[in-house]
Amino acid sequence: MYVVATAGHVDHGKSTLVKTLTGMEPDRWEAERRRGLTIDLGFVWTTLPSGREVGFVDVPGHERFVGNMLAGLGPSPVVCFVIAADEGWMAQSSDHRDAIAALGISHGLVVISRADRAAPERVAEVIAQTRRELSDTGLAEAPVVVVSAVAGTGIVEFATTLDAVLGALPTPRADGPVRLWVDRAFTITGAGTVLTGTLPAGTLTAGDRLELLGGTRTREVTVRGLQTHGRDCDVAGPVSRVAVNVRGVSADDVHRGDALVTPGTVVRVPLIDVRRTSGGGSVPEWLTVHAGSAAVPARSRSFDDDHHRLTLASPLPLHVGDQLVLRDPGAGRIVGGARVLDLDPPPLRRRGDGVRRGEDLAFRDNDSAVGEEVARRGAVERNRLAESGFAVDALPDGVEEVGRWWVSQQQLDDWQARLRGAVVALHGRDPLSAGLSDGAARDLLALPDVALLPAVISGAGVRAEGGRLFLPDHRGDLGPAESAVSEVERRLAESPFVAPTAEELAELHLGTKELAAAQRAGRLLCLGDGVMVLPRTPALAMRELARLPQPFTTSQARQALDTSRRVAIPLLEHLDARGWTRRIDACHRQIVH
Repeated sequence: MYVVATAGHVDHGKSTLVKTLTGMEPDRWEAERRRGLTIDLGFVWTTLPSGREVGFVDVPGHERFVGNMLAGLGPSPVVCFVIAADEGWMAQSSDHRDAIAALGISHGLVVISRADRAAPERVAEVIAQTRRELSDTGLAEAPVVVVSAVAGTGIVEFATTLDAVLGALPTPRADGPVRLWVDRAFTITGAGTVLTGTLPAGTLTAGDRLELLGGTRTREVTVRGLQTHGRDCDVAGPVSRVAVNVRGVSADDVHRGDALVTPGTVVRVPLIDVRRTSGGGSVPEWLTVHAGSAAVPARSRSFDDDHHRLTLASPLPLHVGDQLVLRDPGAGRIVGGARVLDLDPPPLRRRGDGVRRGEDLAFRDNDSAVGEEVARRGAVERNRLAESGFAVDALPDGVEEVGRWWVSQQQLDDWQARLRGAVVALHGRDPLSAGLSDGAARDLLALPDVALLPAVISGAGVRAEGGRLFLPDHRGDLGPAESAVSEVERRLAESPFVAPTAEELAELHLGTKELAAAQRAGRLLCLGDGVMVLPRTPALAMRELARLPQPFTTSQARQALDTSRRVAIPLLEHLDARGWTRRIDACHRQIVH
């Protein structure tokens, strides 16, 4: 299916043209038909000679209804630009041309209508004038068809030419997320709320659970049923006019400009940075921003002639790369078009930040390059990129995927260098330190997610153990405590079960910090209650205990090991904890085979 929007000056025959082709009346309101003036959007459809189904969004041409015109033109990928042969180019012709340029529409055709009212020479003049006026738009090379709906001439050629234009369109993504800008909401008795709009990408299916975004509200809705071109269907794909019967919201609570979206695929933003893509002259401070079928007031801050920051009165569900129309509500004119560059721009706090921001935006070669976005942010969640409209099908060069995060290699290198530097500095200040804690590392690096820390550690040349980070060779270095620990090791080598007393350790200047460092280095083992032995002492004890009749008492164990009760009790409890021995009762233990 295909969707085409009309464009052109009021009373140039847009509605008459599509009515003649489709046999359907596009003016929905009785007042429109009575006055012969299109006020709001109209929708009709037909089948072209090739069998292609095409829907038309007929827009009003009068200057008072430019907002309605933009609501219909915004989501449509193809335009039929109508110029009356007898009147030629008119004021609203320019408005609609500016809208087409602002939206970046590049597919369509030009129709010279009311040919029965003008001589062939006049028709030729109008065609030439129209070519000149459209020369800076995507319709500069669009085919031209001359018709007279009253006389019935040129209609077949119009249908054939439109068929060819539609046949050359790129294939839209049917597997992408849905973002349907709502242009109508109404209630049908027995069915409930129905929302209509143009579906440019993605697929809608009966039973889908979607989000309806409007202003600051998010409402969950379920698709009860679908219609395209007046027919019920279970599935609707792009590009098509769709009527969506939803459950979960009243039609009175839905407004033109709301958006029906796949959950988790669109981010609503109140502040955006944009690049101007059409129009000239200065951008006024106060604007109306048109996106899809939405229109919201906004305040503009200009960085330079091409780049601006827009503060929206109401947040919009936008993607990077979206085309916007900027309109001056006071002067009643279209200022130009703009493309969304950034949905989460940095704050501007210092003098000169605006100029620097404009320079930064000017160097963005590809407005929707995901690699540039990740490099700018350092780290960003993959689904946030998708919500912003970036393609996330493939990992770009210079980007690492860490869980749900995409991290620039430069950012990862910086984090790793800072982490290693902090660990080295800590060891330099305090050789006996246990290392940098995980929490201190997170605070130092200001990581957006603790899940990123393992990836940083793995490339930083540090080890992680027990919630501490240290250099691989650090735990064997006891610094000034080395000689004292060596003396303890010498004594224990001679008498493994005669642990030094607290007083003896103090005489050697071995305090809590030094002993903890010796334990981390694997030089000493603390059995508890300050009893320090060699790491191999438990194994030596088992050799002696195995010679005793089983089970044995604590007193028998103490005598076999030739040690004091101060050492024997924590040693036996240590063996119990390891599962090497087992207590039978309050007095007896036995070896576990």
